[in-house]
Amino acid sequence: MPADITDRSTGGRTPMVIRLLVFATFVVILNETIMINAIPRLMEDMHVTERSAQWVSTAFMLTMAAVIPVTGWFLQRVTTRRAYAIAMGVFLAGTALSAIAPSFAVLLVGRVVQAGGTAVMMPLLMTTLMTVVAERDRGKVMGNVTLAISVAPAMGPVISGLVLQVASWRWLFVLVLPIAGIVTLLGLRRLENVGEPETSELDWLSVLCAALGFGGLVYGLSTFETTNVMEPTLITVAGAALIGLFVARQIRLQRTGTPLLDLRILLAGTYTKALVLMAVAFLAMLGSMLLLPLYLQNLRGLSPLATGLLVMPGGLAMGLLGPGIGRLFDRFGGRLLVIPGAVGVTVALAGFTQISPTMPYWVLLVLHILLMVSLAATFTPVFTLGLGALPKHLYSHGSSMLGTLQQVAAALGTALVVTVMSTRSSALIADGVDRVTASLDGMRWAFGVSAGLSVIVIVTAVSLPNRAPKTEDSDDDADKPLLVH
Repeated sequence: MPADITDRSTGGRTPMVIRLLVFATFVVILNETIMINAIPRLMEDMHVTERSAQWVSTAFMLTMAAVIPVTGWFLQRVTTRRAYAIAMGVFLAGTALSAIAPSFAVLLVGRVVQAGGTAVMMPLLMTTLMTVVAERDRGKVMGNVTLAISVAPAMGPVISGLVLQVASWRWLFVLVLPIAGIVTLLGLRRLENVGEPETSELDWLSVLCAALGFGGLVYGLSTFETTNVMEPTLITVAGAALIGLFVARQIRLQRTGTPLLDLRILLAGTYTKALVLMAVAFLAMLGSMLLLPLYLQNLRGLSPLATGLLVMPGGLAMGLLGPGIGRLFDRFGGRLLVIPGAVGVTVALAGFTQISPTMPYWVLLVLHILLMVSLAATFTPVFTLGLGALPKHLYSHGSSMLGTLQQVAAALGTALVVTVMSTRSSALIADGVDRVTASLDGMRWAFGVSAGLSVIVIVTAVSLPNRAPKTEDSDDDADKPLLVH
């Protein structure tokens, strides 16, 4: 590793390589949710059904889930600059194709290409951060990363709502294109390579199992409906079975030291607890992102723009507090932040179970801000503690697992709240309850289930250590079991 990069990491300031990667990651991850508000426009312009139009978001999430498991292997075998150039180049190509797409099929291809580039960026950012930033400064720097990996998905619908008020959905890509292009050029001019790439064979059976397994699992969960249970269930089970084959294959390949995704990361107890906590917390965030717009637009009659403006303060608070929360973590450790943050998530979701046709908007605003701030207080320490519990040669694999589980949690969160809401609403309608009241009660039940699951976040938070445990790490231990003190 170049000495000048390491030296800069101990100065208490965020290294330029991390700043560039954070900005680039924010730009690309923003596109995961930026098309949510554009569904009605797509249905009209492209002459497709609502179910088909949803694929502009589903295809993006699917591709992320399928590609991210491969990034652990990929990032260990190319230089930082090459990984960045490939990721941003692929993203730019997908963005340009989406902007000029003459048909819905071409738009979907563009979204898949976009997601392929996006899938590399978050693991690249996390791996580079853990490599170049000194342990005592990681909390503060990880707080900046929160802006990219957590706030960007929350801000996507807000930004799209603003753009769609004055322009067509194509401008969602046209406006991103020059920004991403400038970020790419700046990155290529200023980025330095971190670490030395390794050489090994790519196990194509692992790639196939990962792509079909994680992709199938996310697809099955994201298409689950109360009126169509059998097909999504079969796809989900098939995806889970392929993931099982993938796991068995990785365990076998670990004997040779060349797994696609090194599962020895799960032997680190702190990392595994962080995975569980992050997955449930991310599930809660994505579930609320789906339920709140449905409530505000369908039952309260707000426009997409007004809905976006109502949830924007929470997203901004989450991003602005990230660096401050990181500094608190560096000084006091994780428990002071994670435990109150976990409690705050549960309190906010419990508050949403009281929604009504007349609940004051300021109450909704306060609850949403509480949820976002609590998640910020949780995410930054959890990411830092989890990855900090791994030895350096497993950072890229740990980052890949985190990214993959985020996509699975997003799909599971969406499927869960939709299923609970639809089941409850349908039962009430069958009993003669009017549709509005039934829908409202279904949403309350969905928030209640999310609040119940968030108790897992509290239990896991209590079991996390205040600081990441020390690990034994050397250049020659890649083929040994993970040792955690």
